[in-house]
Amino acid sequence: MRADELPLWERALIASYQWRRVRPVPCALLRKPLAECRVALVTTAGLVPRGMPPFDLGRVGGDPTFRVIPASADPATLELHHRSQAFDRRAVLSDRNVALPLDLLHELAARRVVGEVAPRHLSFMGSITAPGRLRKEHAPAAADLLVADAVDAVLLAPV
Repeated sequence: MRADELPLWERALIASYQWRRVRPVPCALLRKPLAECRVALVTTAGLVPRGMPPFDLGRVGGDPTFRVIPASADPATLELHHRSQAFDRRAVLSDRNVALPLDLLHELAARRVVGEVAPRHLSFMGSITAPGRLRKEHAPAAADLLVADAVDAVLLAPV
């Protein structure tokens, strides 16, 4: 969808939104070849394993929490809980690997393109317009989980 096809209220919201900039953009260089790395996935699609609490779609500013998705999860069983209507859900609803390419990551590990699949992956709900708690509480907790799993590289799959 093109911007001029969006409803007037949504175009006005986008035009008035105070975008945040992070400078410098944090990054890290790999310390070993990708074929030796343990890799995790992080998505902002709001995917939730069945039986886990969904994201709070009514929370003002967005739900800053995250959900853990085990490496053994079947992507087809993940539920989509995302408050933003600004993206076309059809592809994700048709194949969750669009937003969390877990099957592909397992395939890459089998082919030794990556060393191994991390035991846990993370899902956040995108469209968090008030990121204070995310930045102060939940992002550090997510990072601690990835460090505890000895993750070497993370693939971010934003929607």
